[in-house]
Amino acid sequence: MKERTPERRRRLEEVLRRRQPDLTVLLENVHKPHNLSAILRTCDAVGVLRVHAVNPTEGVPTFNETSSGSHKWVYLKVHPTTEEAFQHLREKGFQIYATALKEGARSYRQVDYTKPTAIVFGAEKWGVSEQALALADALIHIPMLGMVQSLNVSVAAAVILFEAQRQRLEAGLYDAPRLDPELYQQILEDWLMK
Repeated sequence: MKERTPERRRRLEEVLRRRQPDLTVLLENVHKPHNLSAILRTCDAVGVLRVHAVNPTEGVPTFNETSSGSHKWVYLKVHPTTEEAFQHLREKGFQIYATALKEGARSYRQVDYTKPTAIVFGAEKWGVSEQALALADALIHIPMLGMVQSLNVSVAAAVILFEAQRQRLEAGLYDAPRLDPELYQQILEDWLMK
């Protein structure tokens, strides 16, 4: 267990005050541990509190060194099916955007991320499932000007999440705590134990 120094507590409080409980990602069948770890690291960097995942093996790959321990600071909720994950997010009031190389997909820059937002990223080789595409509120993509059609899933997540962070910074959403006081205290105690 880490030592509970005043400096460590202040740092944890500072980070927790900027957590964005209404910004998340749903990882659909993202199997490669280095991709999962890199996405969790990005989520931590932009203030995501919880990541959601669907994995057909009913589990999530092990973390590797890429996450730099960020899995300690970003909670991971695994859902048994894509449909149940969407249902859970909708009950929490999230608008859901799926990443896709499809006609009609909007540029990721044309989305308002200041609203409660979940972004769906799919498996490295196949992308987001047809089911998830049908369930999403809208489709988004990253415009590509070179020969390749898409970015690695962890890179795509970083590009889109930092756009969400930019919009939220401009809107002042990082200026005051966004968690209710009871949840804030509960998470702080959890973090202090790590």
